[in-house]
Amino acid sequence: MFNKITKSLVGAVALTVISGVASADNWRGWNIHVEGYPNTIAMDRFAELLSEKTDGEITLQMFHGGTLGSQPDAVEQVRLGGLEVGNFNLGPIGPIAASANVVSLPFVFKDVPHMFRVLDSEGGQAIAEGMAEKGLLPLAWYDAGARSFYNGGKPINTPADVVGMKVRVMNNDLFTGMIAELGGNPSPMAFAEVYQALKTGVVDGAENNWPSYESTGHYEVAGYYSLSQHLIIPECICINTDVYNALSPEMQAAVTEAAKESALMQRDLWAEREAVSRTAVEDAGVVVNEIADKAPFQEAMAPVYEAYFETNPDLRPLVELIQATE
Repeated sequence: MFNKITKSLVGAVALTVISGVASADNWRGWNIHVEGYPNTIAMDRFAELLSEKTDGEITLQMFHGGTLGSQPDAVEQVRLGGLEVGNFNLGPIGPIAASANVVSLPFVFKDVPHMFRVLDSEGGQAIAEGMAEKGLLPLAWYDAGARSFYNGGKPINTPADVVGMKVRVMNNDLFTGMIAELGGNPSPMAFAEVYQALKTGVVDGAENNWPSYESTGHYEVAGYYSLSQHLIIPECICINTDVYNALSPEMQAAVTEAAKESALMQRDLWAEREAVSRTAVEDAGVVVNEIADKAPFQEAMAPVYEAYFETNPDLRPLVELIQATE
């Protein structure tokens, strides 16, 4: 049984949380993705597995498409106990939990398999512990692919091609610093606003993975996709830390097992969706280019890393551990 917090302030928005006492058999979960998206299917499967593995003692009602609010608002609701579960990208969690921000360092992972090797080892445990201290306990890691640059004017092959370009990024100092060090103008804005911003020229470009680029229709107004793969940021199934800690060891094991099974499904679905999305945009006429030499982009990130270490000197060993993981 868990006490609900009656009211909290998220940014400038007051979020009212139902007060009283709620039993563990009626959880609510948040997800920003639409129906049919790999994460949506996998989160629905997580809900099914929760009921199966707990003999119905825990049920989860999923709310997809961001219907319970924006991702920053939902992160706060899970942290405070207004929601029990959320499927979150670690990018917006970085400013809250410093350990989570390491995954947002540009080019910190060699590729997606390397990311999962890190997350399934000592490095992932350190990240999870830091998040749990802030009220967000990761139960399992989802694939969100690699993010690359896209724009409406030209292929990007060198940092010089980014100079002067207005690029939408998520609201995180590491992302704004990345674009600034490449000579561009970072433009943080809500994801829902990006299509119109690209269409009207408020921004020149953005960066994201294949399924997001395709499913949002961004390829219609930004027809050049350059495979920089500068960010490989996982998503998580996160549970409120106190909710999880209040469960019996048997229930904790069942919840974790359900999440991990869901993650295996999501990763398979993600790989399939990436291939479909890439084919779809290429068939629509998008110009896709490999970047032959990423070293100049990586070298330009040195000031981003040093600024990060100045603020988080205790996390330098974690970054080095990630980079040393084979």
